Amino acid sequence: MKITCNRSLLADAVSGVSRAVSGRSTNPALEGILFDADGFQLTLTGHDTEIGIITTIEANVLQPGQAVIPAKLIGDLVRRMGGEEIELEATGVGTISIKGANAEFDIAALSVDDYPTLPMPGADQALEIQAGVLTSMISHTLYAVSQDDKKPVHTGELFSIQPDKLTVVALDGYRLAITEQAVTAGKEIDIIIPAKTLTEVSRLLGDEEETVKISANRHFVVFATRTYTIISRLIEGAFLDYKRVIPEGHRTRVEVEVKPFVETIERASLIITERLKNPLRITFADNVLVRCQTTLGKVQDQLEAQVEGEAVEIGFNNRYLLDALRNSGCTKVVMELSGPLSPVKVLPSGDDLKDGCRPFQFLVLPVRFKND
Repeated sequence: MKITCNRSLLADAVSGVSRAVSGRSTNPALEGILFDADGFQLTLTGHDTEIGIITTIEANVLQPGQAVIPAKLIGDLVRRMGGEEIELEATGVGTISIKGANAEFDIAALSVDDYPTLPMPGADQALEIQAGVLTSMISHTLYAVSQDDKKPVHTGELFSIQPDKLTVVALDGYRLAITEQAVTAGKEIDIIIPAKTLTEVSRLLGDEEETVKISANRHFVVFATRTYTIISRLIEGAFLDYKRVIPEGHRTRVEVEVKPFVETIERASLIITERLKNPLRITFADNVLVRCQTTLGKVQDQLEAQVEGEAVEIGFNNRYLLDALRNSGCTKVVMELSGPLSPVKVLPSGDDLKDGCRPFQFLVLPVRFKND
């Protein structure tokens, strides 16, 4: 293999596919990136058997072929090389020659024969969606994914693809995040996508207007854009029937500005530590009263809000409530309360439906007070 290509293009491509490369693997070849030069292009592949990322860039292919190059080293070299063009040549004796401007490196290559073939999922296209919309759906929900490996099925997000709607759901047993988007889907399927995959997808999506093609079957999902193809194994298992935990109706409705509410909770959280995890006591009446007491001290703060219905006091984990407010992306939110021990719904304020879909719906479980 011998090629020349634009250094900046190669640096971006190496950075992108490196997100799927294992930092440490029982198979050393998986710590590298597969370079495949053919025709007038160079295809780069990185994967760790769970997620794979592929991208293709233009290149002057002087000699077609393949090479596996350590991901971290090639990333550092290309980024620091001078000049606009870079030359890569596999010498055939287990080394790669890399030239740029006045610098030349000879580095050890990894075994192409030991590089596992990326699975070809054979997934059918399910839908197309704008990159900006998909990124927004992921950012609205990813915070609620479980970090507990004891329930692997909840360490990913449910993508429920229906003929006219995409619903994305994340939960961890203490909070729930749901977002919906009107789509035209060619396949109806429910899949659970690992949180790591969705993190990388959202990072790699650039132009908000770009179209993302999502294909899926029971074992794999594929996200394809103009520049990247991301292939991921799915999480197998039964996702919680989330609809049955959402309260119907409410006894108290609160409309509150997000920024002042966040600032109030952050102030109250100053006396809460990892060791002193006392809940916030929040009373919704004529306004919103926030109280907390730990051995560090006590605090009482309040802010204005529009409260309709019964007055109620509810205990909250400060971090869970903050996460919901910060990830709303709204100036104002509506909170619907059904009592001191019922899950609290957090919804967008105003016209909260778009094309028959709700931009987001969050659920936060209350905390019981010790004297209750």
